[in-house]
Amino acid sequence: MLKVGLLGAGRIAGVHATAITAHPGSTLVAVSDYLPANAEKIAAQYGCAARSTEEIIADPSIDAVLIATSTDTHSGLIEAATSAGKVVLCEKPVDLSLERACACLAHADKTGKPVMIGFNRRFDPNFGALKKALEAGEIGKAELLSITSFDPAPPPVAYVKVSGGIFRDMMIHDFDMANFLMGAAPVTVAATASSIVDPEIGSVGDFDTAVVSMTYADGRIAVIKNSRRAVYGYDQRVELLGSRGLLQAQNMLENTVVKSTADGVTGAKPTYFFLERYMPAYAAEWAAFVEAVKGGGSMPVTLRDGVDALAMAEAATASAKSGGAPVRVDSV
Repeated sequence: MLKVGLLGAGRIAGVHATAITAHPGSTLVAVSDYLPANAEKIAAQYGCAARSTEEIIADPSIDAVLIATSTDTHSGLIEAATSAGKVVLCEKPVDLSLERACACLAHADKTGKPVMIGFNRRFDPNFGALKKALEAGEIGKAELLSITSFDPAPPPVAYVKVSGGIFRDMMIHDFDMANFLMGAAPVTVAATASSIVDPEIGSVGDFDTAVVSMTYADGRIAVIKNSRRAVYGYDQRVELLGSRGLLQAQNMLENTVVKSTADGVTGAKPTYFFLERYMPAYAAEWAAFVEAVKGGGSMPVTLRDGVDALAMAEAATASAKSGGAPVRVDSV
């Protein structure tokens, strides 16, 4: 049985606590948070102990930690946990600073302890099926990838101020999905971005609407579209054109009922937000982590994958702030 400590007790930590306790191969033994009351709430709900982060990391009986704290703490906690001999699953991104993330990668490599980054969308059944169809050669060679990711409403400006910006906070999921599907990182990234949903987001130096185009060494192209506002729900789609066909992963809907009348044909909206859309993916992500730890295999999403996605976010940020000029990923 894998004994797990949960660092962080916010909304996403609750999702992870559910996955940990539901899996037959893991048990949640302790939780911490900078607000003790939050940790105590999770502890009471899931029957574990509320302890300090330092105590959890230092406890030799705890095998693994799941880091669901604020982004600016991720690298330091990864380093502390791996130094203490623990395996780690850490929420994205690795850090707000690419330089700091690279230092974290070097540190973790020296400890030899595996680290998995929480790009949960790789474990979504629909995207997984698309990936399998691609690998099976069903559409030939991938040539043009399009990823759509629209949130139903923008986050509070207080969150935006500490998020690292739309490319590090939101689009980083899509950067990783592009790497997952294309099998490589792009050579160049060009970003066009603006703040048209909420002027306050622009006033703190961020964007709420962005389009990124990426080119690969072999000529392939990928396009990512992000918006902080889609009034109809959480829009999550992938389309991949290949040399012999097209693969599409469509939205998950609130229900499958379609009404057809003389007035037209209507159906349900997409599920409202990530909790509804990606709960199965979080459970599958944790199951893959446990399997990798117990089987001694490599992590399905590595710390290097996290650094690669962050480098793309850095390149996109630089491109957007320079007016959309392409930026080489290796230059950042």
